[in-house]
Amino acid sequence: MAEQPLVVVLTGMAGAGRSSAAKVLEDLGFFVIDNLPPKLIGQAAELADVADVARSRLAVAVDSRSGVLTFSELEHEVLRLERDGVPTLTVFLDADDRELIRRYQENRRPHPVAAATLEESIATERKLLSDVRGNADVLIDTSELNVHELRRRLQDAFEAPTPRRQMKVSMTSFGFKHGSPRDLDLVFDVRFLPNPHWVPELRPLTGVDPEVAHYVMSDEAAVEFVGRVDDLLTFLVPRYVDEGKAYLRVGIGCTGGRHRSVAIAEELGRRLQGAGNDVTIRHRDADLERESP
Repeated sequence: MAEQPLVVVLTGMAGAGRSSAAKVLEDLGFFVIDNLPPKLIGQAAELADVADVARSRLAVAVDSRSGVLTFSELEHEVLRLERDGVPTLTVFLDADDRELIRRYQENRRPHPVAAATLEESIATERKLLSDVRGNADVLIDTSELNVHELRRRLQDAFEAPTPRRQMKVSMTSFGFKHGSPRDLDLVFDVRFLPNPHWVPELRPLTGVDPEVAHYVMSDEAAVEFVGRVDDLLTFLVPRYVDEGKAYLRVGIGCTGGRHRSVAIAEELGRRLQGAGNDVTIRHRDADLERESP
């Protein structure tokens, strides 16, 4: 008999990229079932358990087409699987309302939640899914992601065969003037540090360039800040793992997202990796061109 399967529940706002995410999980070796009633998830997991290794990872996509009762059942079923010792992760895909409206206006498809206007449909669905979103293990905001970036996010989370055994830490730099990412667990503001933007020879560079990194980390406040955040994460990560958290997203923000936040994210990422953590580092505002998933 194969190892007990990992069950991933894939859900979220309509238009946030669930179909694209399902295809990525299928490419990663998951057996993907779309729109399966939650009460059948346990049976599907049992079938995966006796199937071949290629079926030992199951992803079930659940959306608002089935209504409120489905999500009440979903939460009950996820808790039951976890009590039975089945490793279960809920992935919630989200996007801001303006982006969801834009996507629906472009593809001209009807929203699964029927209401007088598209705006009301989205608001109703968001209220319907609020508890599911709040309890999700992995939250991905696709507002500014293209399909390739969404793929990388899911690869980071699920390429390893057992994501619950070790937390995956994503370190993301960003610029506050471009808006804060909505799917972060922890956010740190480094705008108190001297800004390389005002140094002419450093302005065209980014925080991954040695000259900028040296400029940022030569400040005593930067050294102390990195040390304190490193200590905090060293304290938090194992405790989050004990609570069953599988994926931690940390954001480092500065004004434009090109210099200070990038340098600090790189330094913190190196320290966490050096301590044996599974870390990915992203710089959101190095390239602001985006496509919808």
